[in-house]
Amino acid sequence: MPKLWSDTIEEHRREVGDAILDTTAALVAKHGLRSVTMSRIAEETGIGRATLYKYYPDVEGILVAWHERHVAAHLERLASLRSGGGAPGERLRAVLESFGVICHERQRTELAALLHRGEHVSRGEQQLRELLQGLLVECVEAGDVRDDVAPGELATYCLHALTAAGSLPNRSAVRRLVEVTLDGMRASR
Repeated sequence: MPKLWSDTIEEHRREVGDAILDTTAALVAKHGLRSVTMSRIAEETGIGRATLYKYYPDVEGILVAWHERHVAAHLERLASLRSGGGAPGERLRAVLESFGVICHERQRTELAALLHRGEHVSRGEQQLRELLQGLLVECVEAGDVRDDVAPGELATYCLHALTAAGSLPNRSAVRRLVEVTLDGMRASR
């Protein structure tokens, strides 16, 4: 098969897959989890039901795939901040603030309960912990973060502390929580 043809087919499949995910997420947001059917998704996406079933077996499968994409985008953003310019302490603050905002904006719904129990979430959490641990090692070496607690333990501390941002009233409160979290890790001078 010529490369142009296979690229075109793969691109088409990716576009259809993205359209299915986006349409399903929009339908669930508008009508609720229980009222979305495979027939409705196919109709709204503009594809046949048989085509939809070639991509996904059920609505839950579509939503899990949508959430995997969502988690991957968050991780990509956090990794970009981690490897961006600036001193390690500045990058740590940026990563923690971004993670705090993600936690703050996460919805506490039936859909969230369904999606946050998957293996992809555990993998994402592990990747986030490793990303943060690596950055904390840099911060320890720069003298910004205490060295009497292992970076892996500090990463766990940060993730658990900032998960509380989900119950905070606004982004200002999230920033204050980030400051408290950073204060708990500062190297004594």
